[in-house]
This record gives sequence, structure tokens and C-alpha cells, in this order.
Amino acid sequence: MQEKKTRHSVRLLTGIVFPLVILLVWYLVTASGNTSEMLLPRPVSIWNAFVKYISDGTLTKDIGVSLLRVVRGYLSGAILGILFGLLMGIFTPVNHFFAPTLNALRQIAPLAWIPLLMLWFGIGDLSKEVLIAMGTFYQTMLNTISGLRGIPKGYIEFAKNYKIRKFDILRKILIPGAAPSILVGLRLGASSAWMAILAAEMIAATSGVGYRISSARNLMETDVVILYMIIIGIIGGVMDWVIRKLAARLVNWQER
Repeated sequence: MQEKKTRHSVRLLTGIVFPLVILLVWYLVTASGNTSEMLLPRPVSIWNAFVKYISDGTLTKDIGVSLLRVVRGYLSGAILGILFGLLMGIFTPVNHFFAPTLNALRQIAPLAWIPLLMLWFGIGDLSKEVLIAMGTFYQTMLNTISGLRGIPKGYIEFAKNYKIRKFDILRKILIPGAAPSILVGLRLGASSAWMAILAAEMIAATSGVGYRISSARNLMETDVVILYMIIIGIIGGVMDWVIRKLAARLVNWQER
């Protein structure tokens, strides 16, 4: 147990080294005074912007608005993606019916959908949530299908020979067998969802993290742009960490 904690601490400290190196180089480059604040603000300028935006509530409001949109769209896309993935992975005719169309549609970049989604659903939250759901849907669907196809056929044949009910085969063999791949899809879907909301908010929104970056860019507030970029990275990292921890708990039976 102690050895495990030591390894975890070493890994944590190792992961902190590179950000500290970046911060040091950043400080040294900007401390000389030869770099324009508009091009690359000093770290203290970013901190001052953080204090300002956290004090007046702007930062927490922007994060809250974006996260709410992400959660709604992500859950919708993930549920649909898993359901379609199960149907397409289990039933070959269903896969033949949907696969050509869905494979063609997923090649279209999310940004290309924004004008149409704005026309169909307006510039409110719904158009952004649909965009997020679309990105999450494809990731979870493809990984669910991949997980099902990776299950050894011998397991299913064994279950059929012993006349196990189809529902029990789904519950005890197919879903547990595909679970690791499904969780990878959920992890990738979360990343897609976060990037999609930022793109949508930068183009058509009056609130949210993406909107604030776009507004700061227009006002040449480089310190605010960098601040929000850092916030985006932190939130994305936390989301990924949460899903990885959840995945480890849900599939720890594989390590036994």
C-alpha cells in the first residue's frame, strides 16, 4: 500500500515538472520587457485577470453556462450512441441499414453544422446541445460497436448451447465485454463535447467560455484569452480524470 502511494506521488510530481518549466520560460521571456503585452502577457497579468473575473462572478458564470450545455448535450449523445452501437453491433441487418449513412455524416466537421443548426433550432442553447450530442454520439457508437466485435464468439456460442436467455447474454456477456471500449468512447466523447461547445459559443453565443474568448479577442484582451484557454485545459483535464476513474471502478473486474 505504501509503495503504491509512493509511486502515485512520484507520478504526480513528475507530471507537475513540465508545467513549471513552461511557466518559468514564460516568466523569463516576458520579464525582459522586450515582448509586447498584447502578444504575450506576463504571468502576473493573467493572475490579475483571474482575480478580476472571479471577483465579479464573470468566470464562474461563464463556466457554469458552458458546463450545463455540455452535460445536456453529452448525456443525450452518449445514451443514443450506446443504444445505436448495441443495435448495430448485435444485429447485422441494422448495421447494414445505418452504417453507410452514419459513416458519411460523421465525416462532416462539426463547424459545418453550426449554420444549419442555428437555422433549425435558433441561436439558443438547443442548437449548441445538438452539436455536442452529435460529436458524442459518433464516438460512443463506434466504440460500442468495436467493443462488441472484440468479444470472443466462443463466449456467445457457449451461452447459446446452454440455452441462456438472450437478455441474460446481453446483460452478462455483451455489455460487460464491451464496457471497456464503451468507456473509451465516453472519454473521447467528453473531449469532443468540450471542443464542440467552445466552437459553437465562439461563433454564435452571448455567454459561455467560448463567447468570452471571442469577445476578448475582439477587444485585444490577450490576457483574458490566455486565462480562459488555461481554464479550458484544466476543466478538460478534470473531466477526463473523472471519466478515467469511473472507468477504472466499473471495469476493475478485469484485473481480478
